Amino acid sequence: MSVLTSPRGKTEVVHCRRTESQDIFCIKNLIRKFTQKLFGNLNIIYLLEKANLAVTLCNDKEELMAQATFMDYPNWDISRQDDWVSVFRELDREIPCTPLNTLFMHLFVAVDEYSIGCCKEVIRSVFKAVPELHFIFLIVPSYMSLGSTLITVFDQVGNVPCLTFEEDFGVHICHRHSHYPQLHIREARVEDHDDLMPIFMRHDTILKEIYGEYFLAELIEAQDEENHAVVCEVEGIAVGFMSVCSRVNMELLHECFDLKPFHGLCTPHPDDVLEPPQSQDAELRRSSQGSSKTIEDHREYVLHDIMESIQEKCTEEAMTEELQSTVQSIYGSDMEDTDRLSKVSFTEEEEYEVSRESSASIGLHKDMGNFRPIYRGPSTAFCIQLFCIDEKHEARSLDFMNFVFSLFPDKNFCIISLPHLTPEFVLIQNFVRMIPFSNCSLPQDLYVFHRAGLLRSINIRLATYSDTPGIENLITTLILSESILDDLEQYNTAHRDSDGTPLQVFVAEVAEQIAGIAVVRNEMDIEYIRSHYNIEDFIYFSHHQREEHGHLQHFALNPIFRHYTKFFLKEILRLSLKSCLYYPIYPHYKRSKLQNPYAHSLTSALHYLVPVRPRRQIVYPLEKLGMNAPSKEVSKDLLSYALNHTNRKLTLEPKITVNAKIVVVGASNVGISFLETLVFCPHLKFNNLTLISTHGLPGKNLLATHQRRFLASDHCFNDKDYARMSLCSWVNVVVGRMTSIDRAAKHVLVSQEEVVLYDHLILCTGQQYQVPCPTGADITQLLTNREIPSSGKQWYTDIVPCNLFTLNDEEDCSKALAWIKNSSITAEGNIIVYGNTIDTYTTVEMLLSLGVTGSNIHLVQPPCTSTITCINNYSVKSAVEDALSEAKVTIYQEALLAQWNDGQYPDPIKWASFTTPTKPFRLQCSSSKLLECDDISAEGNVVSLILPDTAGERGGILPGSYYYLHLAKPAIPTPLAVQMAQPDFGSEIVTGNAKLGNYFRIHINKYKMVETITCLSKEPFPASNYIRLFGQHEQVLNNLCARYENKMITDLYDYFTEPWCMALFHDRFIDLRKELRQIITSKEEPDLPSLDQLARQIEDEEINLHEKPRKYLQRVFQDTIYKPLVEKSILDYLHYNHYHLPMYAWPGII
Repeated sequence: MSVLTSPRGKTEVVHCRRTESQDIFCIKNLIRKFTQKLFGNLNIIYLLEKANLAVTLCNDKEELMAQATFMDYPNWDISRQDDWVSVFRELDREIPCTPLNTLFMHLFVAVDEYSIGCCKEVIRSVFKAVPELHFIFLIVPSYMSLGSTLITVFDQVGNVPCLTFEEDFGVHICHRHSHYPQLHIREARVEDHDDLMPIFMRHDTILKEIYGEYFLAELIEAQDEENHAVVCEVEGIAVGFMSVCSRVNMELLHECFDLKPFHGLCTPHPDDVLEPPQSQDAELRRSSQGSSKTIEDHREYVLHDIMESIQEKCTEEAMTEELQSTVQSIYGSDMEDTDRLSKVSFTEEEEYEVSRESSASIGLHKDMGNFRPIYRGPSTAFCIQLFCIDEKHEARSLDFMNFVFSLFPDKNFCIISLPHLTPEFVLIQNFVRMIPFSNCSLPQDLYVFHRAGLLRSINIRLATYSDTPGIENLITTLILSESILDDLEQYNTAHRDSDGTPLQVFVAEVAEQIAGIAVVRNEMDIEYIRSHYNIEDFIYFSHHQREEHGHLQHFALNPIFRHYTKFFLKEILRLSLKSCLYYPIYPHYKRSKLQNPYAHSLTSALHYLVPVRPRRQIVYPLEKLGMNAPSKEVSKDLLSYALNHTNRKLTLEPKITVNAKIVVVGASNVGISFLETLVFCPHLKFNNLTLISTHGLPGKNLLATHQRRFLASDHCFNDKDYARMSLCSWVNVVVGRMTSIDRAAKHVLVSQEEVVLYDHLILCTGQQYQVPCPTGADITQLLTNREIPSSGKQWYTDIVPCNLFTLNDEEDCSKALAWIKNSSITAEGNIIVYGNTIDTYTTVEMLLSLGVTGSNIHLVQPPCTSTITCINNYSVKSAVEDALSEAKVTIYQEALLAQWNDGQYPDPIKWASFTTPTKPFRLQCSSSKLLECDDISAEGNVVSLILPDTAGERGGILPGSYYYLHLAKPAIPTPLAVQMAQPDFGSEIVTGNAKLGNYFRIHINKYKMVETITCLSKEPFPASNYIRLFGQHEQVLNNLCARYENKMITDLYDYFTEPWCMALFHDRFIDLRKELRQIITSKEEPDLPSLDQLARQIEDEEINLHEKPRKYLQRVFQDTIYKPLVEKSILDYLHYNHYHLPMYAWPGII
């Protein structure tokens, strides 16, 4: 915070923040005629939408004091957006402005009384927020003066002509050194101790407690060739400290971190072991891989030459800076590139999807992380041992690096390790975080910075034919290199894709060498993206032209320049005249062949994009809607993918990095939802998310419909949802079962052998079926259930028979299906389904659909814990039982599992015996191919702390091929007949007949809200639509109760396909409800209370009415401003979502 003082002596405490949409009204109020003459007539919404950086200055009351908007191209038409650099170099060659270090002011407004102070504070904040920035330009008509405010920070450079009409414009410049200069770095002296200790003490007192009061002075005095201490100073006062050392435990780093992209931070050596040893019988395979190994060897040895060249260049730049004038030194400009990064060829060794897949799913059955490369060359790294800087100057932390590299001329890497819970500070935001091996037990993260990262001569431009050799060298180790080169050839040949889509290829050039490449196409499916993803969380869609949306096809950047990724993306937007970029990640099952239309390559850039949440879609009755149906661009069914995005507003907006190890146990709905919430936080980046799950992430494969029918659906997530989240791109997965927790050591044990460290442990194991434990009762003694001693819920600890299956997820279902098909038991042999939940019915229906004879299926239901069945509806249950009877499925009720194989060895199961309240029974299983055909879905012993199946959303296909859905709020299970007998039950609306397969029941509670929905149909129905009806008022459903009482509704299935109800199914209808609620509760009339307050006053009898309360409130609504406000809100909702809701009419389209 800062304090501003007006000329009259008034003071205001102000702080700077990013501009938000609610600031627009205040910004417009601060615009004067003089402002319009300087900057032109601006559309503020459009300006903020396209700005790279917009900052607002507020006082302690959050009142807007000033606002400034900046872009990366001039604010008047003096040059093309993609070619302003040449214009400014012709104007003044002494100013080394580049797209990296330059921004343009497009608007500045301020409260008149504090305008000068506001202007200086805004400029200082901008230079602080963008460390690479050295120049801010302001372009105004040449006949205009800057006024008394802007002239205090801008100096005129010259005039440039306009491109479109005959008029000159004045160019004014603001330099960094006048507001937030670079820091002076020097070696530390003992006398710096007193300046530095207060800074250390503000951050941590542990060092003082351990090493004594004068530890810092002792550290400074102990400097030698291997240890150095440096400080940064401002006006002769030390404000920051860094201790560096050339002694690094390389053996520990090689054991814990994957340092292969940087050759282990060592000089290449002929005896390096980079690949795991191969057996002699693989000689042929080795020879076939010789070419790729040659490429790798070439890549590693070229690395040594690269670093030598970089070292020479960086040393020359450091020496040159000392000889330059003060102005040039402050600019931090690069000198003429006399040395080159000869053959910069090393990049990420794999494309993003492949590398992420290999590290994301860690199978415990084969530990690929046992091998560690052996580097025999000398170390080329030094480490930062201690670092601290005053918060006011933290943004200039990178100023240390030039000096400390000069202290170690033979080193090319600077490293620093930090505990996981340390917040990521400014310095390490320029470092590359190294990926730890799966079994790394080091509780720290490692960051690496290469000497070449100090170069500021990076240039982004369109590719040419002559760039092809450099690009080939850059991407030679990428799996999708062939696809990238094909796109490059297509661009050089036609500048268009084979289907006519405009295509552009950009390269990042450093010291005349290719360091990065990006391939961008025009986004042709933008209507689909808008309708299927919440892209409007990040942009105002109407302010972006169709051609301004780009599709990022490929992106590769040398990892030593990874901190320039956002600059690369920003330049792509500027040079391509785009405002938005989109990058899709397709599900794994479409990557079996990498050279296909769905294959994209993306390396480190993904963390600089924001994931976009998918939108729930309406299931449209297209035939019934006819010409009023949405366009094919909206309703078409494309392959599902996860969407990532960036735009001009996000290019200079940092993300907060969270390195804490967050371990989630269980891929249940809660666990997946928790991970989804973290992943889709747009301003947070979680580097250490881990999921421990028996079968890994769900939704890995697109299962066929019949494989889904084993288990009922809870309608939380489906395969499309998993594909649109792409959690495998963000979450490391450990495949196995957690077996123990060590809270003191903060780690869990997986499958009795794998140790997984955590900082935060989230247990989301969910509801799981367990293997049933036989009671051991001897049925030859004709025991009943009452004679079986109750020992509570027992755990089965013996061997699990090979023909027993517990169906918990899609993996279990797939295994059971494969076993049934391979065992050829569909025609003969008994199958026992054991349980009393809805999943037993869906499993039976699945078996019947596979061709299993009904007489061979035995549905054994254990005793219920209550009097309520899983189908708490007599009509539905009766229809299902009739279907089971017709299929000749045998049902055994209240049966307890007594023994397998009469108490003998249980694997495989040949006999299963049960006790009942009356007499026991024994079921035989036929054998086939030495495998028993007994499929037991263990429902009897369910370990769960949540409510049973009667709560929430459940659906599936029941025996008789009935499509079933039941929605209800979580509650204590109560028989339906008892519920209906309650005086406050409400009413029910029922159409159709369960046995005929057109049954639809809605329970309306006493508050006229939809509380329960039950559907049973022979035909598929849009369950996702009906879920949106839950919790709605019956009047919202077009006066449902009144219409039903008047016998106007005979079929609810048909009723909810009428065009009027499509808005109810829309994903943003809940937002409309909230907006209408806000209107009703707000005080819109100054002399009248709000409608909400009126209703409360009537309820409290504070108002004496001569008419019915409802009629009174309706009259007030009609006669006041509330009605037009509500109508406008509804019409705006329909108009804004017209692409989803074209069946509605509104004023202006008729």
